[in-house]
Amino acid sequence: MALTGIEIYKLLPQTNCKDCDYPTCLAFAMKLAAKQAELSACPHVSEESKAQLAASSEPPVRLVTLSANGHEAKAGNEVVLFRHEKTFYNKPGLFVRVKDDMSADEIKTKVSPADAYNVVYVGIELEMDGLAVEAVSGDPNAFAAAIRVVREVSQRPLILISKDPAVMTEGLRAIDGEKPLIYAADQDNWEAMAELALQHETSLAVFEEDLDALAALTQKLKDKGVDDLVLDSGARSLNQLLATGTQIRRLALKENFRPLGFPIITFPGDADEPAMESVLAAQSIAKYAGFIVLDTFTPELIYPLLVLRENIYTDPQKPIQVQPGLYEINDPKPDDALLVTTNFSITYFSVANEVESAGQSAWLLVTDAEGMSVLTAWAAGKFDSERIAKDVKRFEVDDKVSNKQLVLPGHVAVLSGEVEEELPDWQVRVGPREAVDLPAFIKQVLTA
Repeated sequence: MALTGIEIYKLLPQTNCKDCDYPTCLAFAMKLAAKQAELSACPHVSEESKAQLAASSEPPVRLVTLSANGHEAKAGNEVVLFRHEKTFYNKPGLFVRVKDDMSADEIKTKVSPADAYNVVYVGIELEMDGLAVEAVSGDPNAFAAAIRVVREVSQRPLILISKDPAVMTEGLRAIDGEKPLIYAADQDNWEAMAELALQHETSLAVFEEDLDALAALTQKLKDKGVDDLVLDSGARSLNQLLATGTQIRRLALKENFRPLGFPIITFPGDADEPAMESVLAAQSIAKYAGFIVLDTFTPELIYPLLVLRENIYTDPQKPIQVQPGLYEINDPKPDDALLVTTNFSITYFSVANEVESAGQSAWLLVTDAEGMSVLTAWAAGKFDSERIAKDVKRFEVDDKVSNKQLVLPGHVAVLSGEVEEELPDWQVRVGPREAVDLPAFIKQVLTA
């Protein structure tokens, strides 16, 4: 049973040292009870108290990790319903499914592009998380053979799908030593599937269409010694996915109901056509899947899902940043101009992409503005003449750029005089307000 804030407080040092970043031990205890803080934030709690507080300090949604050959897919460890309350930690894994009645060539044709898919979105690499192999033939050897074919092409984590323990046994033998998710235990096979999960140290999905039955079955599996569980409520339609996903998450977070405190797996790939599959996957990302199994892999379907996932699971309190430094666009020469911007990722890529796509060459000085956009950083005092001059010297721009033309963003034209004072050897120009106008500015003004 979870401890109350007062019960937790009695086990803390009660020194009010503030090392946990809370004003008092009582305040910290209340945050622990509400699952809004972690016990590790207190460096002075005794080992005895840690043992007693372990259950109360555990995240309400258990962390489940699938691993294979250096790749991992994690789900769980979430402590809030909405990202603005704190943040979401582990992005839901996107898995592409193949079936064991497909030929080896068909499997490779589907798996290869999914495994190789990699695009860069505002400096972040987007890619698939893993693959799912489903036994539809009922033949243990066919299942194992399909898994081995997948392993010829990809080393990403796997979800193995079969409710037949004999079939699952052969599948696990084909990837001995890996940590897949095996799907699924139900009322008929749970004991045999639990033995397989314990023997191979894997995670185990649990399937029940009734939430009470689902909770009862997870408790049986935990009593058996299987801790890493994943939930499937049987929901396949939009309204069912939303209702059951939200209910499971709320029970785990708000009621601290441990039998449902596990990641959720969904199957948008069971939809009749790709358009609905995409909609179901998008909803699963938002509310509240941990693992998502798709049947369709095409760039036009996957890219918006990965971008959506990135937007939701990016910490809203930490802007997406690029590393400050001097960047080269289209192999610039010493007499090419120097553009200046902040290290907010979207700002950087807007500038770099416009210049690069126009076939123009330039140097781009990205200053450390703590990830803020140009106007926000200027208003906050994080993008000023002193910082710009400091980064010109820090990144040894003088050694690479000979023409001494520095272009400020148009929104901060007010800085031009101050920058000239800080950098008297440089000619300071005020560029356009929008990145889209940079190519014309470079062509008409800087090279005139």
